[in-house]
Amino acid sequence: MELALKIIHVVLAAGVIINVLLQPGRSAGMGAIGGGAQTFFGKRKGLEEKLARITTAFAVLFMLSSVLLAFIIAR
Repeated sequence: MELALKIIHVVLAAGVIINVLLQPGRSAGMGAIGGGAQTFFGKRKGLEEKLARITTAFAVLFMLSSVLLAFIIAR
């Protein structure tokens, strides 16, 4: 049980890291090239919102697995 939870915990941690890295930075599109490209191609808000929701889900599951692991290991 403990080993399976540790594996799930590592997978969730990797998921949080990957999703955070996939999200654009706050200053994305501020430069001359990025701003001009958004004029022609538009901003992909739908993808950004989905990534934010997925990241939130991974983060919540990661926190829950952290607490659960702490309780199991403390026993």
